[in-house]
Amino acid sequence: MLWAKTQSAAKFNLATSGVASFPLHELPVTLDQLEINGDSAYGYAPLQQAIAKKCGVDPDCVVAAAGTSMANHLTMATLIDPGDEVLLEQPTYELLTSTLLYLGAKIKRFSRSEESGYALDPAEVRRNVSAKTKLIVLTNLHNPSSVLAPEAALREVGDLARSVGAHVLVDEVYLDAVYADTPKPSVHLGPEFIVTTSLTKAYALSGHR
Repeated sequence: MLWAKTQSAAKFNLATSGVASFPLHELPVTLDQLEINGDSAYGYAPLQQAIAKKCGVDPDCVVAAAGTSMANHLTMATLIDPGDEVLLEQPTYELLTSTLLYLGAKIKRFSRSEESGYALDPAEVRRNVSAKTKLIVLTNLHNPSSVLAPEAALREVGDLARSVGAHVLVDEVYLDAVYADTPKPSVHLGPEFIVTTSLTKAYALSGHR
């Protein structure tokens, strides 16, 4: 990951999801027009409102972060304590694993197998979830396969989480790459769901205010 982000000379570097650096003096705006810091600890209010409008949620459900990985970190740090059991898909985005280990989570895996086309299989989640599970972590589009999880499968995972008092974190940073009939953020599927993704800034969406 470090090499891909710092040493790759590829014209289109898919290892980074950030916006390339750009000299501020070349922007056709004044400094006051660039202001994105307000009196809210959760981000610049107009940005929060614009994100909420796009995603169809209350602005109080939006928390801005410096990148989707930081949004994932904030979400996980809020929802789990050291030693808590977290169910994580395999394969997955490496920084999700690293963040959970940093936070002291006890990671259990459920498979998204090559044989199944990396589909999200609620039966596989059911086989691995337990009364100790505090969080289920998914990516949608799946990272690294880019497979889209159908709403029905996500709803089943939400039902499983609800049955044991857990939450579902869905990293949807690539969901907008579904250019036709883009699904709604899965936060709309129930209060168990928290979504992290990115527009001009990364943000987390929760069904809870």
